[in-house]
Amino acid sequence: MSPVGHQSSEATGTRWLGEVPSHWQVTRLKNAADYRVSNVDKVPAEGEEPVRLCNYTDVYYREHLHPDLDLMQTTATAAEIRRFHLQVGDVVITKDSEEWSDIAVPALVTGSAPDLVCGYHLAIVRPRPNRLSGPFLLRVFQAAGVNTQLQVSASGITRYSLPKDAIGEAVIPLPPLEEQRAIADFLDRETADIDSLVGKQNRLVDSLIDKRQAAICQLVTRGLNPTATLVPSGVEWLGEVPKLWEIYRIGSLFREASDVGEDGLPILTVSIHDGVSDRQLDDEERERKVIRIEDTSKYKKVIPSDLVYNMMRAWQGGFGAVLVAGLVSPAYVVARPRRPLVTKFIELLLRTPAAIEEMRCHSYGVADFRLRLYWDHFKTLRVALPPLAEQHEIVEAAQRETESIDALVKVIEVQNAKLGEYRSALISAAVTGQIDVRNYRPQEAAALCQ
Repeated sequence: MSPVGHQSSEATGTRWLGEVPSHWQVTRLKNAADYRVSNVDKVPAEGEEPVRLCNYTDVYYREHLHPDLDLMQTTATAAEIRRFHLQVGDVVITKDSEEWSDIAVPALVTGSAPDLVCGYHLAIVRPRPNRLSGPFLLRVFQAAGVNTQLQVSASGITRYSLPKDAIGEAVIPLPPLEEQRAIADFLDRETADIDSLVGKQNRLVDSLIDKRQAAICQLVTRGLNPTATLVPSGVEWLGEVPKLWEIYRIGSLFREASDVGEDGLPILTVSIHDGVSDRQLDDEERERKVIRIEDTSKYKKVIPSDLVYNMMRAWQGGFGAVLVAGLVSPAYVVARPRRPLVTKFIELLLRTPAAIEEMRCHSYGVADFRLRLYWDHFKTLRVALPPLAEQHEIVEAAQRETESIDALVKVIEVQNAKLGEYRSALISAAVTGQIDVRNYRPQEAAALCQ
């Protein structure tokens, strides 16, 4: 890498960017691009023209936008289409978000069509061709120094919004156009390699999770002995079960409990991924997940071995065995064992795909997000239960399987996090001129990004 003279952070006029090459300019975005905030909503209306609408999630989960994506079909006025039509080279950013860190996430428009329109909660930034390249601007918005400026400009408490003027006031590095294109090409190549590796890692994680689910499903429906004699259960969703297992109605195993809450007990939640929490939510988690009711008598008290489920999430596996005494939302159903059994076994069984589909069939509502599984319907479900000792053994085997696979998943997630950090550092280094892409050598880029 050949040496390049740099301007100090004082010379650039902002501490966000640090040093940039001396032959680069540093300017406010409004001097190199035009921008506008969309107000096109998703609701179709008579008399409007059909459009394909680019929405918040289309931008948030993609770096590139084009008409071939599966975009929302709706309508817009002729004036809205003219004003918020997306052109090749535009960069669309998220303007509003529930998380401060999700402000100004960018996506580059790489293909256009007459009916391609930018939707609400987004802003269009259109580079001036003689000043700024769209592919380079995409990376500018991804650079920590620029992105941080926009994040701190957003205001809000439970929802953050970026003022329109703050977009234009953001200070950006501005190399010559030829160098902008070289930087964008360099980052396209390098990030593609990183993204490919992360994609492979994510597919491995998915396969491990599928393997874990399949192993647990086998344990709770067939037991530990692969040669055990199977017999028809008489229950369609269960199929065949080991000969020594017995069929019970949920109502014969559990009764509904509604004990009044007590002061001093932790507030617990039920997750569709992890079951019932075994610790109280901290303040930040509580703000995200629940509205705290100061009067604990409004909560339901739970004790170890209770089975708790969220009526609105049961069809997604929102069940959990209680490990510690605590309080749960009054919206949850609490089932208390009538006889000795391992509640964790029931939880694992009810999380299997066949059980979840069975609970969906017993839930009531006009749409998935309104489905509710009431106790009177839940208690009629039938399950297969092995002898008590085998229940314990199956749960222990499932725990070992879970711990083994979770450990592998954790290693991959750490690796992906490091790759993500390297990717972000690489973008920031290239966009601010710390890497001279004209004389690029990979090992030097890696050293700068450590």
